[in-house]
Amino acid sequence: MDLITFSQTEQIKQESLTVEAASLYRAFEEVKDGRKKKGRRYPLAFILTLIMLGKMAGQTKIKGIIKWIKERKKELKEMLNWPKDFPSQKAYTNALTQCDSQEIARALAKVIINARSAKQVSDQMNKENNKDNGNDDKLVHTAMDGKAIRGTMKHEKEGQPEVCTLSLYDCETGIIVDQKAYGSKGEERAVGLAILHPALVKGRIITTDALHSYREFCRFVHMYGGYYLTIIKNNNPAVRRDIEEFFSDEGIDRKKWQYHKTIQKGHGRLEVREIWTSTQMNAYFADDWTGIAQVFMIRRTVKEKGEERTVVVYGITNLPRRKADAKRLLELNQKHWYVENRLHYRRDVTLGEDASQVRIQGAPAVLAALNGGILALSDFLGVKNLAEQMIHYCAQPREVLQLLLGDLSMYNG
Repeated sequence: MDLITFSQTEQIKQESLTVEAASLYRAFEEVKDGRKKKGRRYPLAFILTLIMLGKMAGQTKIKGIIKWIKERKKELKEMLNWPKDFPSQKAYTNALTQCDSQEIARALAKVIINARSAKQVSDQMNKENNKDNGNDDKLVHTAMDGKAIRGTMKHEKEGQPEVCTLSLYDCETGIIVDQKAYGSKGEERAVGLAILHPALVKGRIITTDALHSYREFCRFVHMYGGYYLTIIKNNNPAVRRDIEEFFSDEGIDRKKWQYHKTIQKGHGRLEVREIWTSTQMNAYFADDWTGIAQVFMIRRTVKEKGEERTVVVYGITNLPRRKADAKRLLELNQKHWYVENRLHYRRDVTLGEDASQVRIQGAPAVLAALNGGILALSDFLGVKNLAEQMIHYCAQPREVLQLLLGDLSMYNG
């Protein structure tokens, strides 16, 4: 079945690609198009697919995408069975400003989650005596973190506001399960509360930095059937002081504590992570911190180039020990930073997000959602080096289009 939104008036000799029902293209068709009818010369799904195609081929700017497509016009027309010309920069910009970045992030997540689920079912059917061991296996570790899109900063023109995005990032799969745009760092707390939804929170461990360590946020996560793990810093001075004094008190019965340590070596660097956990302050904090089950102290010591530095942080969680012991809490704390290393860093360095000069209202957040989708797709496919893979994709556009138009569950990852 060819692209049903495309005109069939011109016959193309080369066999065109088909669009599968469970494809990213079909997911884009479900995104609301806010353009007026006169401005819909090109389907929104078509434009979003072309942007992802160009980006996956290594083009980080809209102008570069347009140029890349122009150079391959004949080949792409044949593959897409597309008889007309391709969009102009104005058409791209208009489309980007008239759709919702949160809808796009959710559409991308849905397709990739379904593909992963199909793969898991297939894997389980091929394994004998596959049993579920332990309740924590069912919990999904999700990191919440905000990111400023630096290319939009310090511009005061009307219609070009500063843009930040708050992501709920699945640390195991690399999928952004939800994303919401906002105007400045000062709004992140409120957006963090607004993004919570019972259907999304239930069954997840949501880790955050200290910005989201406030009572209302933790209460909603617990009430919605999720688990919070958050760092306590000087934005909660009294709570931080109480936990710090507790762990430094020599008179406390430390036999009830749990302890775990990890050592990582490499590239002339030695990093030691230690954690101490306790349930002894639960009653003390119960009235203010809903569901609190453990407090913890983490000490991180790094030795590098003859110098040593130590950082100590404190935190709270409603994860009981039967679901997360000291070892698990330390692992969750470390994996929280996947959101920086695997998401934010690659969006900026590999996909050029911060360097983008697209500033018109709405467009930067949509491009950020597409960037997140490309990274999640790459992780699903098992791509080790995205920059190198993009060189391959540039030479093989048909392969990229097959990914965007096909059923992802066909791929083993």
